[in-house]
This record gives sequence, structure tokens and C-alpha cells, in this order.
Amino acid sequence: MSLFDLTGKLAVVTGARRGIGRAMARALAEAGADIIGVSAALEETGSDIEKDVHAAGRTFEAIRTDFADPQAVRALGADLAARERPVDILINNAGTIRRAPAAQHADTDWDHVLQVNLTAQFTLTRAVGAAMITRGQGKIVFTASLLSYQGGITVPGYTAAKHGITGLTKALANEWAPHGVNVNAIAPGYIATDNTQALQDDHNRSKAILERIPAGRWGNPDDLAGATVFLASDASHYIHGTTLPVDGGWLGR
Repeated sequence: MSLFDLTGKLAVVTGARRGIGRAMARALAEAGADIIGVSAALEETGSDIEKDVHAAGRTFEAIRTDFADPQAVRALGADLAARERPVDILINNAGTIRRAPAAQHADTDWDHVLQVNLTAQFTLTRAVGAAMITRGQGKIVFTASLLSYQGGITVPGYTAAKHGITGLTKALANEWAPHGVNVNAIAPGYIATDNTQALQDDHNRSKAILERIPAGRWGNPDDLAGATVFLASDASHYIHGTTLPVDGGWLGR
């Protein structure tokens, strides 16, 4: 089990305030990592994720950053890369979604989703990853999606961004693997979070989704815990450029 031990590691988790990000941060803390949580609306103190991390006996720092603001993301990357205590693990989970038919999908929605879900991910990873390369070690995990493989409906910006994440994962892995930095991604299936609430509330869509999932249920954020710890740990040292689906079997149908 020492392969999965993260004691003494420092992990940055973006989008850590709730849902998948909170579950990922909690899992890393329970495996021994100290956590820097980043989110646009993260409370300075007293957040649920802070309580989770402290309950696991680890330290927590909250950073509020709006990933729709390119300057704020650049500042975050510079801050993290310059710290005396280096970042060992970067979990790129921050994201957003805008739903509208493609013919009515506004430029502002497209630009917003691509900035938050793809451009900001690259900007932050470029800064933190450069510091990891210098040290010769590091773990980077992106949150991809089933829409990294499929087209979806009424989410063209989100689909384009998530396809971009899988490509970025491979591109960075090709360059950084020789320097001891692992870059991989997790593709969650249909997980019951705020982002999928509209689908959960649509009886016909929810029924159709459930009928396709071999596991027979929506996922929950904690279903991502094991994959997150695995890709952040020594157990994944020879895994580079991979996107790991955690989808209840959806892609196998």
C-alpha cells in the first residue's frame, strides 16, 4: 500500500469547493497529502472541504481564483510555482458548462467555457509543470469527460474543451514524461453533481442515461477517489498521457 501513500506531498486541487473536486481533495488528504484548494467562490475559512481535509489530519489552504479571468490564472500559476514548498500534485478540475443548441450558442458562452475549461488549464499547468520539470518529478491530473469521446447535445463549447483536454494531456505527456512528470486525465461518467442537475431533473434523459450505464446508477463524486489517488501516487509512475474513464461502463456499451 506504500505505492499509494501521499504523506508529505502537497496537492493543488482546482474546483475544490464542491462535487468532484471536493471528493478528489478529500481522497488525496486521506491518502496523506496536504491540500491547497482553489475555486472562484471558495470561502477563506470554514469551507466544507477545509473541514474534510482537517478531519483527515492534513493542512489546508484556500485560494479564491476566477478561472474566467486570464490574468488571475496567470497570477495563481506564478504564485504556486515560486513557493518554497513545491507542488507535488496538480489536479486540474475547475470547469463550467453552458447549455444551448449550437445554432443559438452565443460567442460569449463559447469563449467563457473554452477559457475556464481549457485555456486556464493550460496556463496554470504550464507554470506549475515548469517547476516540476526543474525538480524532475510531479503528478498532473486533468478532469476530462465522456464528452472527450462523444459529441453530446447542446454543449458544443464544453465538448470542444473536453476533447482539447485529452489532446493536451497527450501533448504534455510527450514532452514531460522524460523529465519525471506524469500527465494523465480522468474522464468521469454521469456523476450526480450540480453540473448534471438539468439532466437528472429531465425524466426522459435521466431514464435514457441510466438504461445505457451497465452499473445501473448515476455515479457519485466519491467514485472518483480511487482513480485520483492512483494517478497522483507512485503506483502510476509508468502511466503517461492516458485518460482513464470512470463511467460505470458507459463507454463499453
